[in-house]
Amino acid sequence: MDVKLMGVVNVTPDSFSDGGQFLDAEAAVAHGRKLAQEGAHILDVGGESTRPGAERVDAATERARTEPVIAELTVDVAQTGHEISIDTSKASVAEAALEAGATIVNDVTAMRADPEIGALCAEREAGLVLMHMQGEPRTMQADPVYEDVVDDVRAFLAERLEAALDAGVDPERIWLDPGIGFGKTLEHNLELLRRLGELRALGRPLVVGTSRKSFIGKIDGSEVGERLGGSIATSVLAAAEGADVLRVHDVAEMAQALRVASAVLG
Repeated sequence: MDVKLMGVVNVTPDSFSDGGQFLDAEAAVAHGRKLAQEGAHILDVGGESTRPGAERVDAATERARTEPVIAELTVDVAQTGHEISIDTSKASVAEAALEAGATIVNDVTAMRADPEIGALCAEREAGLVLMHMQGEPRTMQADPVYEDVVDDVRAFLAERLEAALDAGVDPERIWLDPGIGFGKTLEHNLELLRRLGELRALGRPLVVGTSRKSFIGKIDGSEVGERLGGSIATSVLAAAEGADVLRVHDVAEMAQALRVASAVLG
């Protein structure tokens, strides 16, 4: 399986899985370096939680949280070969991150919150991840409804892909994310994972993040810190269905799981 791992570096006090654990810049940098050594190809640095019901963070606070972490992690790029992405939906935060050394913008709103992200990525020749989300983090889990979740997500991503191309973003630098857990019920998430291959018709690499998410707990009753097995299972199955990038918290364990799965599948 030729799959890249995107390691999560949350510089936030309220992320669902590790909120506050790496809010200190030194702790976040140390965590990012550990993930890179464990095999992360991309370090995804975020300064605003997008968990259900999360409060908004102003751009200045978000920049203050992420800029110094990105700048420090950039120093190690020559040694480890990883890239750095900024998890933000604000163009000003993305611009500061790109100045600090990031090369990818991971936008959970797919440029709907701030359309200027497209022009920025085009100008800086940066990568851009466009994710599907019904509603916004504060409301996304309030009774999400779809006619056919896979068809609806595919149509949304196709439209946002076109918007990014219209903004001048290089098509080879655009990745698409179905947004597992973002405005979806358990059944929606499972259906997307089962039919992930249908999204490959859009012709762009797929990013999938299932790590530690609540839908796993809805299956087996596990709490956030007890979902490693479910995270590995869903991520490996996503890779088998065509995911190109897996966004994960537990890089070492996921790298091992992918190596073993690849050996078995030949």
